Amino acid sequence: MNPSVERILITNDDGIHAPGLGVLLEVAQSLAEEVWVVAPDNDQSGISHALSLHHPLRVSRYGGRRYSVSGTPADCVAMAVCQLMDHPPQLLLSGINHGANLGVETVFSGTVGAAMAGLLLGIPSIALSQTSTRRETIRWETARQLAGGVIRQLLAAGWDSTACLNVNFPDVPADQALPMEITSQGTGRMESLQITGRTDLREQGYFWLSIDRHDRPDEDGTETAVIAKGGISVTPLRFERTEPGVAEKLRRQLTEN
Repeated sequence: MNPSVERILITNDDGIHAPGLGVLLEVAQSLAEEVWVVAPDNDQSGISHALSLHHPLRVSRYGGRRYSVSGTPADCVAMAVCQLMDHPPQLLLSGINHGANLGVETVFSGTVGAAMAGLLLGIPSIALSQTSTRRETIRWETARQLAGGVIRQLLAAGWDSTACLNVNFPDVPADQALPMEITSQGTGRMESLQITGRTDLREQGYFWLSIDRHDRPDEDGTETAVIAKGGISVTPLRFERTEPGVAEKLRRQLTEN
């Protein structure tokens, strides 16, 4: 793949006004002359690659090539490529997410979901996330300084059209970050899902769903292990999720029975 691109589409799952999208816009503008922004009109974290098939989508224009969509990150990619843009982008960038997307949590991630939607449409796609140890403080400057170089390296190397890339930046100053490594997804830090019940001022019940995380180390070579030591992780992701070991075991047992 030629490392130079003329047209980039950027999106996210944190919404059109998210600070990470502003950082990504700066990065994208350093890579291409034509940058399109099509992002959700509100926070869509945890929505994965859902498509809105049962209600209409509304588009708002913010001037130039900047739009918001009343839907999911995958909706934004579909709207951009199939409706708003005169030509498909040569690269899709999703993020920069507020917090890491590691391990099994990538299944739920709207940031990764947008990149998977780009993959489905045949567009080279990269999801980018900035790790944060504390939610109220995030090192946007690390992603701002490092993302452009990482993307250029990946474009120059090229990757197979059956995968999108999941990139995570460590929670360290940019000048302390270790070189990027190609990683496996691994388990990540998700422990369990928790549901907390509460009562509103009208004495009606409601619930909050949250994710519990642990700090146990992951295996060497996984994105969580690389991030923990201060490196930049790059994981190729694909749609194929078949577990060959279980499939073979089932075939064997069903044949025997």
